[in-house]
Amino acid sequence: TMGEEPSLKAKALFESGAYQDYLFVHGFSVEMTEALAEYWHKRMRQMWGIAGKDATDVRKLFQQGYQGARYSFGYPACPDLSDQAKLDRLMDFSQIGVGLTESYQLVPEHSTSALVVHHPEARYFSVD
Repeated sequence: TMGEEPSLKAKALFESGAYQDYLFVHGFSVEMTEALAEYWHKRMRQMWGIAGKDATDVRKLFQQGYQGARYSFGYPACPDLSDQAKLDRLMDFSQIGVGLTESYQLVPEHSTSALVVHHPEARYFSVD
């Protein structure tokens, strides 16, 4: 999570009519949330001793050029967003100031969660 501050800043900008600045802050915060998730996924691979297999070319990293996968609820591999509640019961999101809405969205908005696996054959896929 990026915490509550980006959402508060974006809301204030929107309410003041500074729509371009609002979009910049919101977009930057979304990207920082994803970057933080990528950072922790890399750190986990390092802790598991498998990061040495990561591709050195950034383009290949974006094509899952590493061992394992990071699956987030609401995406094709885990489409049922209500499963977020199970992860919350297991991990207790409130410990880091994160909660769930009635529709299983994370609050603050600039937050994400994932199931991270290390299996060498783990790949992204769609569930139909």
